[in-house]
Amino acid sequence: MTHGHYEYRVMPFGLTNAPAVFQALINGVFQDLLGKGVIAYIDDILVYSTSMEEHVCHVQEVLTRLQRHHLYVKLEKCEFHRTTVTFLGYVIS
Repeated sequence: MTHGHYEYRVMPFGLTNAPAVFQALINGVFQDLLGKGVIAYIDDILVYSTSMEEHVCHVQEVLTRLQRHHLYVKLEKCEFHRTTVTFLGYVIS
């Protein structure tokens, strides 16, 4: 076994600072969208819009930025084009 440089490929959330570090990353990725169509809390992202056309653009931009930063979503955990969602324990419509 060689001893060299090691790095995590995923964030180990058992570490004390992991949530704060990940939130800072997410805030940087969506900096100009936060409060303007996007709310992000750790790994929960809410995309909201006033029209379907605007919503499609917002969703595409969010997915593009995630991909650009080598972040991914699990399709089975996603909900698209919904008028009512549960976000952080609150029902939002």
